[in-house]
Amino acid sequence: MNDNFQLDALLRAMLATEPELSDVLLVPGYPPQYARHGRLQRFAGDRGPARVTPEFAETIAGVLIQDNEVSRQNLREHGSCDCSHALGGVARFRVNIYRQCGHLAVAMRRLSDTIPGLGTLGLPPVVASIVQERTGIVIVSGATGMGKTTTLAALLNEVNHQQDVHIVTLEDPIEFLHQPVRATFSQRELGKDFSSYPAGLRAALRQAPRVILVGEIRDRETMEVALTAAETGHVVFTTLHTIDAGQTINRILGMFDKAEEQLVRQRLADTLRWVVSQRLVPKIGGGQHLVAEIMGSHLRSREVILLGESDKRVLHDIIESSVSPYGWQSFEQSLLQAHLAGHITEETAVMQSTHKSKLRQAIDSSRHDRRSLPGNGNGHRPDPLPRMASGDSPLRPALLPA
Repeated sequence: MNDNFQLDALLRAMLATEPELSDVLLVPGYPPQYARHGRLQRFAGDRGPARVTPEFAETIAGVLIQDNEVSRQNLREHGSCDCSHALGGVARFRVNIYRQCGHLAVAMRRLSDTIPGLGTLGLPPVVASIVQERTGIVIVSGATGMGKTTTLAALLNEVNHQQDVHIVTLEDPIEFLHQPVRATFSQRELGKDFSSYPAGLRAALRQAPRVILVGEIRDRETMEVALTAAETGHVVFTTLHTIDAGQTINRILGMFDKAEEQLVRQRLADTLRWVVSQRLVPKIGGGQHLVAEIMGSHLRSREVILLGESDKRVLHDIIESSVSPYGWQSFEQSLLQAHLAGHITEETAVMQSTHKSKLRQAIDSSRHDRRSLPGNGNGHRPDPLPRMASGDSPLRPALLPA
């Protein structure tokens, strides 16, 4: 059987068994596995081996890498590489091939066939205003699998419907294929169309773009060129594997030498427009619910970036106090909102929170306030959204009414 046909037959059989699968995992010593809503299940069909052998995994890896020399070099030098695979007319996958226990293994993440509307993602309404930016850097942050690429695709889709511009994307691999509406897209894939992010980004500056997407900023050199692009009249959309706005800023500063820190702080304060940090958390009844921290740019946030945090300048407090009129929110505000709306349990909200004690106090206060609503005894209707137990920053979810 042709190797490529063998892989496609296995994938088709898995999709027939579980149409909503999100991942496929081929690890030597285990049966082929697929995931749905984060839970791994073993595939018991007859279109694949009972157990993945090292030889089978290596054959599949060769089919997936094909003639991508950058991927082959990354696999040799770093022990892993990224590529993509299209199952004709059925599904597309982002692929990571990696070494473990001396053998190759394959992880495949299923890509969406359609670009979701920004309003369907569950993000605060203020996120829609991001597409109005004309210069600067927009960062979507979060761990792997938290929907960063989906959010970026939805943002670019909004630009596509609203602006007559050239959009250059640098991706590893290309995950969403954009069809032109008003914008013109040049979608480039690492290893096939350009050799490295810094080289691709420098070249993009000569390709007359208004908007540039950099799939991920991984090093100082890419960050340096991204800052330059933002300073020279472009909007740069990108991702970082960081959990919140504070860690995002620290990660960028950490890419540069200590002697350069003040200059980088100045450049970042001038160019950073938005940080959208995302987490997918378990939802009551199954599935996942998106919670997000949103930070834009105003005088106080720029001051923290420029001067650093202190007792009087705490980024988390600034974000929480910028719900009105700016529409920002912290993770704690997003988690509280999701809990009060009945999407997630109290246990999930507290577990996912960084400031656990404050969130517990806010939930307790909300529970008390609900008991005090008309019909519960005293006729007094309090503000249903409690304030933080300390400091002056309100724990007020942006999407709940006051």
